[in-house]
Amino acid sequence: MIDGPFGVGAVAAAVASGETNAVAVARAALARVAAYAAIQPAVWITRLAEPAVLAAAAAVDARIAAGETLPLAGVPFAIKDNIDLAGVPTTAACPDFAYVPDASAEVVARLVAAGAVPIGKTNLDQFATGLNGTRSPYGAPACVFNRAFVSGGSSSGSAVAVAAGLVAFALGTDTAGSGRVPAAFNGLVGMKPTKGRWSTGGLVPACRTLDCITVLTHDIADARAVDAVVAGFDAADPYSRPCEDRAVVPRRIGVPPPDQRLFLGDTAAADLYERALATLAADGAELVEIDMAPLREAAMLLYGGPWVAERTAAAQPLLDERPEAIDPTVRAIMAGGRTVTGVEVFEGQYRLAALQRRAEAMWRDVDLLALPTTPTIYRIAEMRAAPVALNSNLGLYTNFVNLLDMAALALPAGWRDNRTGFGITLIAPAWTDRSLLDAGEAFVAAAALPPPPPLTIEDPMETVKLAVVGAHLEGMPLHWQLTSRAARLVAATTTAPTYRLYAMANTTPPKPALIHDAGGAAIAVEVYELDVAAFGSFVVEVPAPLAIGSVTLADGSVVKGFVAEPRAIDGAQDITALGGWRAYIDGLARPGGS
Repeated sequence: MIDGPFGVGAVAAAVASGETNAVAVARAALARVAAYAAIQPAVWITRLAEPAVLAAAAAVDARIAAGETLPLAGVPFAIKDNIDLAGVPTTAACPDFAYVPDASAEVVARLVAAGAVPIGKTNLDQFATGLNGTRSPYGAPACVFNRAFVSGGSSSGSAVAVAAGLVAFALGTDTAGSGRVPAAFNGLVGMKPTKGRWSTGGLVPACRTLDCITVLTHDIADARAVDAVVAGFDAADPYSRPCEDRAVVPRRIGVPPPDQRLFLGDTAAADLYERALATLAADGAELVEIDMAPLREAAMLLYGGPWVAERTAAAQPLLDERPEAIDPTVRAIMAGGRTVTGVEVFEGQYRLAALQRRAEAMWRDVDLLALPTTPTIYRIAEMRAAPVALNSNLGLYTNFVNLLDMAALALPAGWRDNRTGFGITLIAPAWTDRSLLDAGEAFVAAAALPPPPPLTIEDPMETVKLAVVGAHLEGMPLHWQLTSRAARLVAATTTAPTYRLYAMANTTPPKPALIHDAGGAAIAVEVYELDVAAFGSFVVEVPAPLAIGSVTLADGSVVKGFVAEPRAIDGAQDITALGGWRAYIDGLARPGGS
């Protein structure tokens, strides 16, 4: 039997060789789905009945026994519920919109023909309008590694189903980042093919001229295997295009200049992005700074331009007749398209054509782009409090890609201390999909990322890392203020070499002041982890002129820590040269110490 997460290649090989069979794999998948439903019930909109799944798997076994070669033999997969599966309701996460299709979407039909076994239809931001996963009446899937945070969307259920090991891969969609954003947050690969490479026949449109069906997988080999099955022209799809694969060698990689690297205060994301760039450079690529302004202007056209009217068209009868059936945030976005004029449509097309020319010029200077997939991540509660503004932030690096006819591959690139995933996205001109897969494989191999955190099973407890520098160090007079709050030592390290340490005058017990100074030195600290409530109660007891701010550690990471107001050094002794508070205290204890 298959241990650990399902993998496309591993399952197909095991079934084809007779090591196991499709029915056994399907039973294992159904068991995992049932068990995880107690943890995240919002992953699925429709779980297929066990007899139907086992019958489909038995049909695969019969085909194998008859001598067929099936590249996806017995591989369990999930389908985002805006993509048709014959005989199963398609809801687009709107119950009043639901219908039962007679035929499967072309990509689903190709997957089933290749031996893959559908397990169910996954949750999504309603009508695929959102990048966060909270806009569904079926509940909000959450990041599998910290369920206080959003899963990303709109392909929310698909990402969770793969990241939690319920299926080997899942179909998503991506108009503005809906397949890439949840891939980043859950440590997955998200392949957004060139527009028209994969048929969109049988997809409920969001923006029909821009939509792509995508795949979320654990690794690039799995994405490559799915692409090999589903890519190809579909004459029945007006937006399908014959594949014109182009090779690109990523010798020059475009990156934003430092002043255009926006992370909205997420220092962990900024640090992980710098590490990713260092990996790319160490692998031999030249990093070339590119101006993000034309890309961001193109991105603004998606919701701030006439393309929003495509979302109106996608559900106009329901919007006109039963608007209350639509999520309020989604309804407001769709209703915005009603006022778009024909003149505005053409003006938008003219502006986009001009921006496409600028993008073409950019490709003469670089072979591909390596951007953060998102600038940050948000808690579910935060997203619900500000659903439009925070959702818009998540699309900062994704919204322009389909408008400018580019291919993209989202890759895992590390983990924040809160266990949520950070990712980068490689972006290149249309039809470079296979080259992006090659480049992604090289990056993942070179990055040597740590394994993902364990899945969050219990309700998550949020924690904060706190650097202490003086009287709160282990063995010092105020250390009890940490132990009484169950703080856990996670590291004894130093700050970055940009601080000065002072022994403040007239304090009992003696206390230091840590001051940021570009000409300073590395100062010894201890880093503790404590839950948010305990951290809050600790902070309120910190007396002026000391305060809690952000401290940069030797490895470049940023944690909370003791800082000081300028008045703290009035009459103080500069002890930076000692390298830390312990050395100063030890000196006081020696005869003649002062």
